[in-house]
Formats: sequence, structure tokens, C-alpha cells
Amino acid sequence: MTPPIVILDSPQLGENIGFAARAMLNCGLKELRLISPRDGWPNPAALAAAAGAGSVIECAKVFDCRYDAISDCHKIFAATARRREQIKRILSPRVASAEVKTSRGDVQTGILFGPERSGLDNDAVALADAVIEIPINSEFNSLSLPQAVLLIAYEWQMADEAADPEIRSFGNLASKEKLLYFFTRLETALDDSGFFHVNEKRPSMVRNIRNIFQRSSLTEQEVSTLQGIITSLSRRDS
Repeated sequence: MTPPIVILDSPQLGENIGFAARAMLNCGLKELRLISPRDGWPNPAALAAAAGAGSVIECAKVFDCRYDAISDCHKIFAATARRREQIKRILSPRVASAEVKTSRGDVQTGILFGPERSGLDNDAVALADAVIEIPINSEFNSLSLPQAVLLIAYEWQMADEAADPEIRSFGNLASKEKLLYFFTRLETALDDSGFFHVNEKRPSMVRNIRNIFQRSSLTEQEVSTLQGIITSLSRRDS
């Protein structure tokens, strides 16, 4: 079992980054990644708010690109209250945490959180294998970023490693880097074939296609096979 990586996408306030780091370390999570923090990095406010969890802040990795931040992960969970009209598995923090705890030791998981004001956008959710939805009051479902991180981190800490082991026991899951490369090739081939003939609909169609494959938890061998199919079809059409 490998602890999940907490990934904050476009966080706005340094204080919230620090509070999130404090929540992480309280629950035994140490790896933090930041995607384009609004106020730059390093951020003195984040270190001050971490209150003893400075090691998490000091070791945090910063990325300009969302794809680079998740490329070495095999599974991504999107923490969001907005499903963005995409077909995804919707899991509670408890169920998602149990899934992470019972994954094979070589499976790296990332939990993606969006910016404080707007949450994760459509493209970010499309990258996820599943959505984590925190069951709170439907009439007032407003959580701060550090609160959301704490709730999910706590459930991970409490999850039972012995419960409901992962069914897939063979084949290495494909990393997001390999999956994103496959998506790029597939979408290029579809562009060349004229499949995306209505430009306005292309973004939503791309997200829908990606979601089909994201739900399948593809192995490296399966992605390699799909790459071979694209190559074969491209040669046939040329």
C-alpha cells in the first residue's frame, strides 16, 4: 500500500495550503503537489499556517502543468461536489480510502483538489478515475479546501487494509503519463479522420471519450494494445 499524493490544483491562498499540509501530516500523509499556485512559490504564509508541518511544505513539488503533476500516478480521484455531467464512479471518502489502502503496493494514487473559489473544472474531472464526494448537508455543502483535505486524509488513515482487496491482481496499471500519451494519439487520429466535425462539440466529446477509458483502469499491456490498434488503422488509412 502506497500513501496517496495530495495534489492541489491552482490553490489561491497560501494559508489554505499550509492548513492542508497540517491536515495531511496529522493523518500520516506527507507528499504534496501544487499546480500553479496563484501567489507563487515558496509562500511564507503557507509555511506559517502549517504550524509544525513545515516538512510537508518544504518538500512540496510545484508544477506548471496538470498533466505533469499526475503523470506518474496510476489512479486519480477528483475531490469535488460538482460532477460536471460526466459519467464517473462516485465514492464517499471512506469507500475511496478503502480502495486506496487495498491497492497493490506499486499503485500510486493521487487525490486532486480544485481551487477554493470554483473547484475542479471539467477537464480536471475528466482526468480522474473516480470522484470523491463528501456526504454533507445538501442545503449547505460548502467546505474549505483544508477541511476537504482533512476529511479525506482522516478516512484514509482509518481505512482497514484487510477489507475488500482489489480484484485485479495481475498486470501493472498504466501510469497517467502513458494514458495521456494514448489519448493524444487517439484524438489526433480522430481529428485526421474528421470525427470531430463540429468544433464547438470537440471539448465535450474528448472528455466523454477519455472517461470511457478512465473507468476501465487499463493496464500497461492494454494501453500498448490500444496504441498498436491506432498504429495499424493509421497505416491502413495512409
